[in-house]
Amino acid sequence: MSRVPLPKFWSLAGIALLGLGLSACASAMKPTQKAFAPDEYDMRHPIKLAHGERHLDVFANGRQLDRRQHEDIVAFAREYAAHGSGPMVAAVPQGPDGHYTLGAVRHALGASGARMGLQVVPYPADPAMGAAPVRLTFKRLQAKVASQCGLWPQDVGSGGSTDGWHNRPYHNLGCSYQTMLAAQVANPVDLVRPRTEGAIDVKKRTADIEALRKGEDPSTKWAKDDVKIKEAQQ
Repeated sequence: MSRVPLPKFWSLAGIALLGLGLSACASAMKPTQKAFAPDEYDMRHPIKLAHGERHLDVFANGRQLDRRQHEDIVAFAREYAAHGSGPMVAAVPQGPDGHYTLGAVRHALGASGARMGLQVVPYPADPAMGAAPVRLTFKRLQAKVASQCGLWPQDVGSGGSTDGWHNRPYHNLGCSYQTMLAAQVANPVDLVRPRTEGAIDVKKRTADIEALRKGEDPSTKWAKDDVKIKEAQQ
């Protein structure tokens, strides 16, 4: 049986130990799905554009609508004229109240000046369930948050785990902000691209150029304008 010289033996042992260390390091560096979870709130809760339904419930209040409901219908019809797609649908409860309310709704839609075709769909109403409204519906492009708010998949207090030790944003952070932003945007396309430039103010631009040629400050002198306004008001 041949013997391995002692120095050579320790060299082989060192190489083996180094290989084990590298394999352990490689296993520690192995990527996981959690490692690639986005920390930015706008990536965890992205706003997406999709076609959704807009609703307006109109409740019976006699044979005529009050001023509030009349204005709501007019605004709803103008929104449909500007952004709606497809027909507007009116779900009407069966019975005399629904018939009178539908007539008042048609009158308010006509007062809005928006031209549309109204599809009427009756539905059974149970008086025991409360007032049955006439529901107006149309489809339009909307901005909505793709994820669901209010989810807490991890223990924020980290009482039973070490998740909070990583000092990373919690899952629900920014979801309500994104939802409110999506609900308030007037035109969802504004979230995708900026609007084109409007027409220039030729008079203002000409005055600015003339001021620059004279070596004057072209910026608006708000302080002097405020004094003039106060003097005019007095």
